Amino acid sequence: MKIRILGAGLAGCEAAVQLARRGHSVELIEMRPVKTTPAHQTSNLAELVCSNSFRSSAITNAVGLLKHEMALLGSMVVARGTEARVPAGDAFAVDRERFSALVTRTIESEPNIVVRREEATALDRGDADFLVVATGPLTSQPLFDAINAFLGHDGLYFYDAIAPIVAADSLDMSKLYWKSRYGKGSGTDYLNAAMSREQYEAFVGALLGAELYPLHDFEKAVHFEGCLPVEEIASRGVDTLRFGPMKPVGLEHPVTGERPWAVIQLRKEDLSDEYFNLVGFQTKMKVGEQKRVIQLIPGLENCTFARFGSMHRNTFINGPRHLRATFQAKKDDRIFFAGQVTGVEGYVESAAVGLLVARYIDEIAREGAAHALPYHTALGALGRHVSESSPDRYQPSNVTWALIEDVVGRVKKTEKRERQVEAALRALH
Repeated sequence: MKIRILGAGLAGCEAAVQLARRGHSVELIEMRPVKTTPAHQTSNLAELVCSNSFRSSAITNAVGLLKHEMALLGSMVVARGTEARVPAGDAFAVDRERFSALVTRTIESEPNIVVRREEATALDRGDADFLVVATGPLTSQPLFDAINAFLGHDGLYFYDAIAPIVAADSLDMSKLYWKSRYGKGSGTDYLNAAMSREQYEAFVGALLGAELYPLHDFEKAVHFEGCLPVEEIASRGVDTLRFGPMKPVGLEHPVTGERPWAVIQLRKEDLSDEYFNLVGFQTKMKVGEQKRVIQLIPGLENCTFARFGSMHRNTFINGPRHLRATFQAKKDDRIFFAGQVTGVEGYVESAAVGLLVARYIDEIAREGAAHALPYHTALGALGRHVSESSPDRYQPSNVTWALIEDVVGRVKKTEKRERQVEAALRALH
């Protein structure tokens, strides 16, 4: 088989090496240095920008399990990352320059890979059997337009807004109540955290005083009014939040009938009953500040976070609308998408999707069909996120336990994680 891959970031490079080592012919197209981006500094392949961390190494952490699964399946990115690793405690951090150089050398040493330095402007397979689009969050405008046209102009975004996710068992349910606005829905769709005037004003003060992540040059864009960071809404006036995402109208207390001064709603995560999303709380607060501010919310004083919020420039597809769990386009099974453009977040997740796409293409070549990995594996969970999340609320996500299918049931959290890990690893052996 011949495969054309657009983009030589982590996903594109991982896919290229996996396919080449399985005997397939790979054409890897990278626009740098012919055309650069505001984020990249070199012409090396798989250049890391913004961070050098592959996050936790603990196997009971979702991303730690993901790296372990990738290593079991022969991940090139994990192998090169291990060679370039630098001391960082539990975190898997790498020397950026060494990592990129090692990946570049690996790609260049593969006889089945041809690298072409040019800008791709169309979804053109040429004489290839399959096309893999792995162009990342900074996809160039001509290719962005081509993808958008292919999808029907209804599923490609360029700014993501991620709200924090908290664990259900860390909430103080005595301070929260179930209710949908005006009593609509099932009655157990939303948890509500009510605030008095004093609590609300203290919360807004903490929010306005929180330290934010600075915008990168390539992120300096006007925010959409329908998708503002919560701190931006608060900066427009002390009462702006309670007339926006924190409005109490229709959320009177079901027992007392009292209307709070403001309400924060928590919605069950699409793929898990064990986690809640803070509705409308996309943010650019630094992680420590998010924890400090959000734990001021009644009922969330001791909450634990499965994911912190973020908001940044990012090209991504509405996966549930347009992609299968195998990362194939529903419109054309010969076109795969890989990496951050699919709606996964993070270096490790991007590389993982590249590995998966290569596996699925090879399965098609050998068996005639691709079979998605089980959703109780961290790898399979990425396909679950991309294909089964709500298309109306789809946002990029790191791998979290909220995405991984529960095959254990209700037991103590530490035991649950250990048993989930055992089940995931059994599925890959």
